[in-house]
Amino acid sequence: MPKHQVRASAPNLAGVVPYDPKYIPAEVMISANENPDDVDQEVRREIEHEIRKVHLTRYPDPLANGLRDLIAEANGLDRDNVIVGNGGDELLFNIALAYGGPGRTMLNIPPTFSVYAYNAMLTRTNVVDIPRLPDFSIDEDAVVQRVAQGDIDYLIITSPNNPTGDLASEEFVRRVLDASDTLVMVDEAYFEFSRRTVRPLLNEYDNLVILRTFSKAFSLAGVRLGYLLGSEGVVNEFKKVRQPYSVDAVSQAIGQVVYKNRARFEKSVDRIIEERGKLVEGISAIGGIEVWPSDSNYVLIRLADAGEVWQKLLDAGVLVRDFSKSQYLENCLRISVGSPEENDKFLLELGRIVKGN
Repeated sequence: MPKHQVRASAPNLAGVVPYDPKYIPAEVMISANENPDDVDQEVRREIEHEIRKVHLTRYPDPLANGLRDLIAEANGLDRDNVIVGNGGDELLFNIALAYGGPGRTMLNIPPTFSVYAYNAMLTRTNVVDIPRLPDFSIDEDAVVQRVAQGDIDYLIITSPNNPTGDLASEEFVRRVLDASDTLVMVDEAYFEFSRRTVRPLLNEYDNLVILRTFSKAFSLAGVRLGYLLGSEGVVNEFKKVRQPYSVDAVSQAIGQVVYKNRARFEKSVDRIIEERGKLVEGISAIGGIEVWPSDSNYVLIRLADAGEVWQKLLDAGVLVRDFSKSQYLENCLRISVGSPEENDKFLLELGRIVKGN
């Protein structure tokens, strides 16, 4: 019996390719900017204790207020200045829902996290690109001048930028904020690895929001927790578009324990910063590879036939992120800082491949 046909999806989905990070199982997985250090055992025991208290038959706190209060206090803010999401990804989609849409415009600064433009496309938001300069620094004057025209509804500045690893200066962020009433999101998903933040500017600008995550420095990529800092008015707009109960009760319990113990993750952050330096030195010593300095937990490189190198690395059990065919990132690979053993394995295999051994 023939099946009935189904109605077509929304026209703006025609030709859309689903987001695919090529997250392939491998012996050494250094492709997704995860923290290679697990949550320590003492914190794990506290997490397990708190999870046992969770009533799984009840819906979670709709706004994760316990976690909001902890984050607000740590940042010298009120609860109304914080919103928690199902990972930073939910909040990135919510900015497009709240401030984008048909007839509205986002400014993008590629190469950067591709999800920004992807969310704009899904919400039928117009995208204006101001590409980065050849060294991947921001074309600051061009961005400020474009924002000053007054028709940009929101933009996202990633600091450190993914995948290039460079910081946006506070002076530049201030210039953008001063240029118009455009909502400016500074994505600080990796700020713990640079120890730089624009948090002080929240005291001066209602058109600034800061996005952070538990996935990187706090070793919770598998839990899905992110949060946003901003003015009460802007946070209320994010509340309007959020999914009900988007942060489950178990994740809220885990998040509260980890945030209370956030100082315990400093040792891991210090080790990753140290390993990042060793990784850059090791790659540079191989020769024939361009390496960009990084203030994050990953390093971007460019080398000949990068797509083939990516496949050979995978064949050797090492998964890195392949950007070799991406616009602005031709022949580039991104390497997350792994454990010392993972980094050594990567350097060994990369050297062997590049030198043809």
